[in-house]
Amino acid sequence: MKLSRPARRASLVVHVIASAGWLGLTLGLLALGVTAATTGSPVTMEASVRAMKLFADWLLLPVAFLTLLSGLVLSLGTPWGLARHRWVCTKFWLTLATTTATVFALRPGVNSAVAAVAVGEALPDAGDVLFGPIVSLSAYVFMTVISVLKPWGLTRRGRNLRASARGPVAAERARQTA
Repeated sequence: MKLSRPARRASLVVHVIASAGWLGLTLGLLALGVTAATTGSPVTMEASVRAMKLFADWLLLPVAFLTLLSGLVLSLGTPWGLARHRWVCTKFWLTLATTTATVFALRPGVNSAVAAVAVGEALPDAGDVLFGPIVSLSAYVFMTVISVLKPWGLTRRGRNLRASARGPVAAERARQTA
């Protein structure tokens, strides 16, 4: 399946906006988490974790899924392919992993922090509000870098597809070197 030029461009715009939004949301969550973990004010701590919950519940997952979906559309509808280039595979698996971590680690951690501070307790574990955003931010920065640099070349599948497009002699050579 090949996307038409307007569809490819629209998908690329959606993907870049969603990815930038995800990166920005995570940076905001990190700022709120640092504030919650380091402030001496219970009011500021509660406001910070409640704001984190709002971002995590209403914005983070829709933006994560939009990033994942638009990336899939781009990879399957363009010559980059999903399994032709190592950097595309890496981005796909990291996006899937960070989306999963958002559902099963970040959101529950933020929810437990909100539950604790809502009843007047101290922040149970600063890691609940810091670890997720730090790991996510690192992954998103890494994915942005490899999107720009496009390192590592073709996968075995990508080499075979390229060789078969060139002809039977080149395809046989690609199989022998793989």
